[in-house]
Amino acid sequence: MTYVITVACVDIMDRSCMDECPVDCIHEGARMLYIKPDECIDCGACEPACPQNAIFRDDELPAGLESFRRVNADFFALDDLGPDVNGTGPVDHPSVAAHPSEG
Repeated sequence: MTYVITVACVDIMDRSCMDECPVDCIHEGARMLYIKPDECIDCGACEPACPQNAIFRDDELPAGLESFRRVNADFFALDDLGPDVNGTGPVDHPSVAAHPSEG
């Protein structure tokens, strides 16, 4: 079991969840935060810390947000993704990068 960060984090990234995570499994992309599934210990500390209600247990993702389970995992699994991959700064999963900006 793991927790998943969803679309409500895009372009907001409050980072309160990062402060609460005891294992530092939350990583920053350019527009969104991501939870690394194989580092998450399922403690749940991040979920109530998120003021946007963007974090859910992976088995409790609301309808329409199930794709974010794969988005979080793929962020770390693909060679061209991940935090500060080539020293060029944070990047995002392609679906997050393509998400329309609210501003």
